[in-house]
Amino acid sequence: MGGGQGVSAFCSCLQAPPPQLSLSGEGGTAANGSYRGGACRDGTACRTTCPPRGLRDMLVASGILLFAGAVELSAGSCAFEDSTCGYESDYTFLPWILNEEGHYISVDTSWGTQGEKAVLASPELHSEEWSCIRLIYQIATASETSFDPTRLNLYLRLQGESFDHLLWSAKEPSDSWLIASLDLRNMTKKYKIVLEGVLGQDNSASIAVFEIKITSGYCIECDFEENHLCGFMNQWNPNVNWFVGGGNIRNSQSIFPRDHTFNSELGHYMYVDSIYVKHFQEVAQLVSPKTTTPMSGCLSFYYQLQQESSIVFTLYMRDINGFYEEIWKIDSTMNTDWSLAEVDFDAPYPMEVIFEVAFNSAKGGYVALDDISFSPDYCSNQTGFSFNPAEASCNFEEDLCHFYQDHKDGPGWSRVKVKPNAYRTGDHTTGLGYYLLANTKFTSQPGYIGRLYGPSLPGNLQYCLRFYYAVYGFFKMSDTLAVYIFEENHVVQEKIWSVLESPKGLWTQAEITFKKPMPCKVVFLSWCKSFWDCGLVALDDISVSLGKMWSSFPGECTFEKDECAFTQERRNRSSWHRRRGQTPTSYTGPKGDHTTGVGYYMYIEASNMIYGQKARLTSRSLRGISGKQCLTFFYHMHGAGTGLLNVYVKKEGDSEETLLWRRRGEQSITWLRGLIEYECDKYHQIIIEAVRGVSIRSDIAIDDILFQAGPCNEIGEITQHSSGDSDDLNEIEY
Repeated sequence: MGGGQGVSAFCSCLQAPPPQLSLSGEGGTAANGSYRGGACRDGTACRTTCPPRGLRDMLVASGILLFAGAVELSAGSCAFEDSTCGYESDYTFLPWILNEEGHYISVDTSWGTQGEKAVLASPELHSEEWSCIRLIYQIATASETSFDPTRLNLYLRLQGESFDHLLWSAKEPSDSWLIASLDLRNMTKKYKIVLEGVLGQDNSASIAVFEIKITSGYCIECDFEENHLCGFMNQWNPNVNWFVGGGNIRNSQSIFPRDHTFNSELGHYMYVDSIYVKHFQEVAQLVSPKTTTPMSGCLSFYYQLQQESSIVFTLYMRDINGFYEEIWKIDSTMNTDWSLAEVDFDAPYPMEVIFEVAFNSAKGGYVALDDISFSPDYCSNQTGFSFNPAEASCNFEEDLCHFYQDHKDGPGWSRVKVKPNAYRTGDHTTGLGYYLLANTKFTSQPGYIGRLYGPSLPGNLQYCLRFYYAVYGFFKMSDTLAVYIFEENHVVQEKIWSVLESPKGLWTQAEITFKKPMPCKVVFLSWCKSFWDCGLVALDDISVSLGKMWSSFPGECTFEKDECAFTQERRNRSSWHRRRGQTPTSYTGPKGDHTTGVGYYMYIEASNMIYGQKARLTSRSLRGISGKQCLTFFYHMHGAGTGLLNVYVKKEGDSEETLLWRRRGEQSITWLRGLIEYECDKYHQIIIEAVRGVSIRSDIAIDDILFQAGPCNEIGEITQHSSGDSDDLNEIEY
């Protein structure tokens, strides 16, 4: 079975180059041109990741020059012409196949089935400078949509860490090759680039990678000399578009300039002109690659403008939600020489830069653009972006952090620590720590309001707010806990969230995204309208991040989607089970998961087991590293007959397992945090073993497992042995 057999199986393409793109102006090629793979013999569009013989000739003929050429490729770059340049397949999985005629590597459904994957790792790399990874790839499937789509993932594998960091993922099928641009921050550790192709449920699917190029500098920088245009894309408009200019000898009547990079007719730049404008305010947009890591500094570029009527040339930033922010606009009416523009640029989360030109008539003239560059130093003398999201976060273990209360409201929120019992769970952070409680026995009164103010947040940024709350004793949920945004300059409060319904006494996660143009504060408000409505409101683990909602950490498993990389030797009624909500047997097991309160966790159902029977959950093989590692997890051991929970490490080549951690008997009615610090410099597996106790009231549950390199931040752990009762069921420690 040949390497290209599966990827060319969808239809047979004609051996002919695609037609040339029509040009507007002199020597211009449309900025959004791409190879479409030709036409099928039956006349339909050809959907294949692997163009037939002559791929490179076709790409050159259509104005697309691949990365490989006269320039020597840097370490980690590969055109896959006659080798994989030191990239190696992990033969634990499917192989990546090198097609020497087509100059690409691929994996497809002729080699594997749904859920199988192919892993390709680069040679070991080291760069202390900021780098840009550019990837030419294609995903092809027989159907447009799929519940479980075929995916291409790119990971960063850092030296000394057991888990890879996901940098980028794509799952959309395409008729043409696509370019992905990824910024890689400067780092002191050695690393590898890892490509992972995962086959979906489609019967005919393939993934092809044509080239990888790693260069020093920022992905947003471009001199437009290479025909991939650094990943910049023209937003298609029927009448006005950005084109590639230059690259040939001009005639004496040419209105277009020499390029700025080389001051030559043979150099390249981008331009847009008004010759085909038909409507008022026709707009052309050139969109940069999306930033993939936080960056701030000075964005500069050269432009040239010639106009006979009004031209509006503007620079915008656009976030992942489509919000625009103007950061620069031309302030001169005529400029026939190359001029330098500089603008301070802050991208704390993924952003695109958009160069937009608007014309009012067909005689509007033209705008040319060249040599976009970036520096981490601001153009002006201002200091860097100073806001740290950690300043707006708090777990209340030590104090209130940067949160405070308005004295006119009185001490509405109290920082407390409770002994977990049948009526009240412990805190969310560790199960044994501190959290905030509103409407306690010292403040409970009709008409009571408690306000908790967060620190000031800079305006015009996208925020994600996450917190955990629990409510006790309310007959009505409405407004028992609400979140407001307080705009400081306008003294305006806007409600953005409130409790509608919630499991009583269970820590529940809430996530809110918001963006305000002016500085603002988050306010948590608890309102007791009348004596009969008053109860208790608990709040813990408030955190703020910039941009979208949190993604999972490498080495983290919350069991929300599946069992992650854990496996079981056998699966039957006495195995570990994935569940949400309360366990079937009363007086044992959790009421909900630890992650969100309404999600999934793993547990053993003691009523299906006999005394001493074991259930074992085994991790995938983990890379060994020198130095300490930290395993964090949450466990729930409540019930009069609770047995054992053990954690073992099994090293490669060893016949025996080593016990790392053990808990015996009932521990608490709440979720408790487990911390294990261990060292292992060879491949190993972690085994979590639950042993059924003497009665059916011995369910054991685990959730939120996290592997991290380095020592645990908090060494040691207090184990509380409790039957779930105490002398004072409402005892609270202030």
